[in-house]
Amino acid sequence: MTSLWAADAPMTAAQVQQQIGDDLAYNTVQTILIRLHEKGEVHRRRAGRGHEYWPARDAATAAAAQMRAALPDGTDRHAVLRQFAASLDPSDAAILRDLLT
Repeated sequence: MTSLWAADAPMTAAQVQQQIGDDLAYNTVQTILIRLHEKGEVHRRRAGRGHEYWPARDAATAAAAQMRAALPDGTDRHAVLRQFAASLDPSDAAILRDLLT
């Protein structure tokens, strides 16, 4: 996802593989992109014999969704939020205070 977020245009599986390096095989990158598409995390369109992919949402929106998912029902949400707020550095805490007012 980081490669797709950083790109200024949709990318093919080959372009994503090239961007992240040769640590992953082309087929692995292609499979990951297909699964991300199935989950609604990326969009795709035909490009020649393959597809081009781009993010369905920006990185900030995705991170916020992950944060909300970390607060499942049945947990002590107050305690979780308190611990999260306590772990913020002062500048992030100030930003959060400004956003909440």
